[in-house]
Amino acid sequence: MRVPRTFAFVDLSGFTNYTAAYGDDAAGRLLGAFRALTREIASERGVRIAKWLGDGCMIVSVEQEACITFALELQDRSSEVCAPLSLRVGLATGHALLFEGDDYIGSAVNMAARLCDAAGPHEVLLPTMQIERLPQGVHASVHHEIELRGFPGPVDVVELSGRPVLTATNDTGELWTRSPFTA
Repeated sequence: MRVPRTFAFVDLSGFTNYTAAYGDDAAGRLLGAFRALTREIASERGVRIAKWLGDGCMIVSVEQEACITFALELQDRSSEVCAPLSLRVGLATGHALLFEGDDYIGSAVNMAARLCDAAGPHEVLLPTMQIERLPQGVHASVHHEIELRGFPGPVDVVELSGRPVLTATNDTGELWTRSPFTA
């Protein structure tokens, strides 16, 4: 089954060198803090952690705006939690094959992973042609074209920045949220 999704790959830049310099225990504590923060923000923004990738992860979202908001909020909040390391993020939107019920295969998945690899510290990259609608407070700056392994020709890319204006995602009009509970 092919489904439209936005994918984000997140990587803690410099994790291997950090481990070598500070040891496995310190690296484990930092990674634990990163994962806890990622879980918290993913839950708040309505995106799913599809898989952990060592010192990074793959995120899946039904809505591009939610994924962008997640990425920028994680970038901002991780600067203190994960110091002295920084994040790099690649995003891509498109149809992907939902494989065996819990994995995704397709060009958008591959592009997000390659953009993460190409991103520098503190960069959140998205193909220019895939911008649907940026969340309020988010800006797109032209980034140089990037040659991505497995893709023909250079890809026009933007770097996302800013602070998304966070809006409540709860529907408080639902019956089950009213008090007292009555039928």
